[in-house]
Amino acid sequence: MKFYDILQWDPQVTKNLIRKSDDPKERFKLRFGMFLRSVLIVLFAIVFIASLSAMFGNENSPMAVAIFCILLGVRFVDFGYCIKDALFNLTVVFLLLFISPVLAYKAFPLIGLVIHFASFFAILYLTCDRPEMGNGGLFSFAYIYLSGNPVYGEALVRRFLLTLVGLAICGTIFFVKHKHKFKEVRFTHKVKEFSLYNHKYHWMIRMALGVALILTLGTFFKMERFMWAGFACGSLLSDHTENPKIKERFGHRLVGVLVGSAIFYVVYTIIPEEFNFIIGPMGGFCLGFCTDYRYKTAVNCLGALMLAAGTYGAHTAILLRIGNTIIGIIFAMIYYHAYNYLFLKKYKKQ
Repeated sequence: MKFYDILQWDPQVTKNLIRKSDDPKERFKLRFGMFLRSVLIVLFAIVFIASLSAMFGNENSPMAVAIFCILLGVRFVDFGYCIKDALFNLTVVFLLLFISPVLAYKAFPLIGLVIHFASFFAILYLTCDRPEMGNGGLFSFAYIYLSGNPVYGEALVRRFLLTLVGLAICGTIFFVKHKHKFKEVRFTHKVKEFSLYNHKYHWMIRMALGVALILTLGTFFKMERFMWAGFACGSLLSDHTENPKIKERFGHRLVGVLVGSAIFYVVYTIIPEEFNFIIGPMGGFCLGFCTDYRYKTAVNCLGALMLAAGTYGAHTAILLRIGNTIIGIIFAMIYYHAYNYLFLKKYKKQ
């Protein structure tokens, strides 16, 4: 095995190989590769996001974060059809990420709901031909994060320019990695496959409507950091399997946010104030070793709470994180069962 390959692998793959290996040298190589991979991703994230934020304004750092996440995803995951159609649709996705959260935030709630649903469903439909590859969760995070951080005026112009830069970067990498795949498959073939009797498309509709509803409710009630409720809801609904473990995810998300908030409070309290800036990168580094959903939720709290603490203070940020997460997972649980009862059973019977 090449060391470069280890740097590309998901932590779950590396950990499985470590468990199977009896060679101490190979196990050390795998562990060191996983460690170095995490370090490199954090360093690249810092440089990438900080550079774009410096060029296009700190208020546009959420778009820089979204572009970074998409960049990591498009290296490995294609859209399931030819590169020409895929690049065109990637452009559509970036434009939707740019404009839809802004329009929905300012619109009358019912109009905002329609904008969120139509836009997010379109994003899922264009990018998630194979939901098991994780594009649903990736673009859910990007859309919700941008919905929680809309900008206007000159900042919106800069966000548009940043969107074009991000599209150029991600589009180039997408082309290099996937240009030879699915040459005979057009996007129109995927359009013709659409059926309400297909579980994949019901998953897309269910997830898009659920995310649209939680974002609209957050805006209507003017919830602080309502995107955290959106993250929690979207995370539960992103399970694409026919029998999603939504109850298990409910418990894991709750435990993860409680543990992560507790860890943040301890670390934030113990270390000197001038070193608080390391908490975010520390969470990103730990994420590189996580394969369990609970642990990922916990370490994701570190960076999120560090950012919010600057605005609300640590105590209020923690309460908002926990409170919004509880709202998000309860909403997702109720919505999931209501959707299945009202819509899904009807099509399964026919």
